Amino acid sequence: MAIMNKQITIGSVSGNDEIRAGYVLMTLQLPRSFPDPHPGQFVMIRIAGLRDPFLSRPLSIFAFSRGRSHCLVRLLYRVTGRGTQILAGLIPGSQVEIFGPLGTGYVVDPARENRVLIAGGIGVAPLSLLAQHLCKLSGRGVNPAVVYLGAKTADEIVGLDQLQKYCSGIRICTDDGSSGAKSLVTRAFQKDMKKYNPAQTAIYACGPKPMLRALAGMLKDRYFCQVSLEERMACGVGACMGCAVAVRDENGDRAYRRVCADGPVFELKDVIWE
Repeated sequence: MAIMNKQITIGSVSGNDEIRAGYVLMTLQLPRSFPDPHPGQFVMIRIAGLRDPFLSRPLSIFAFSRGRSHCLVRLLYRVTGRGTQILAGLIPGSQVEIFGPLGTGYVVDPARENRVLIAGGIGVAPLSLLAQHLCKLSGRGVNPAVVYLGAKTADEIVGLDQLQKYCSGIRICTDDGSSGAKSLVTRAFQKDMKKYNPAQTAIYACGPKPMLRALAGMLKDRYFCQVSLEERMACGVGACMGCAVAVRDENGDRAYRRVCADGPVFELKDVIWE
């Protein structure tokens, strides 16, 4: 069924493992026809044939690989409600419906040699796919991107193994100091800001609103920074308008954009936080 040049794809669950309490990594086997996702894009997922709950769940693409006969898509998610609880209970062989990949992704500017990734909690998911993408572009085993990975506690640090495959520099921060530095991830980055020449640096971030708001206050308009916004989505294509956020348009006026269709990636300087 084609919808806005996207298709519903039937996939099979090959893994669905709780890697931390409340955090699950799902591996899906999809037909080889599934398009290559761009870092920052997401999919809408639901159990094939299940009509309760009715709505699909939006999940960022954490990792992607293409084989001779199929694709593997990995989705990292946090169990927060009934829908994700149902997803977490799926066993290998379960069939799911995937709609996507959807949304806009991060823009990689080759001229900006310094790449900084700032992840808060489950915000590591889209940034992990970006790290994988940057590694491919570099043509080396790892890429020189620096990652600031933050969480409330050591028990909530997820995605580290994936990042270590692709990035040479990872700074871990926890609010309580149980792993890495005892610091908010934004403050850890702020201490290092002088290392990064604004003209040569691209910053990519994803995390809770307070983190992104704090980052906006630090960067002002001096740095190129793109962020993936975390909003509740119902349809994934912008029809319901349930995920609209306030931004500045091309004229600097207040406007509203749909996170699912116009995002989820936006330039940080354009987002209105009030």
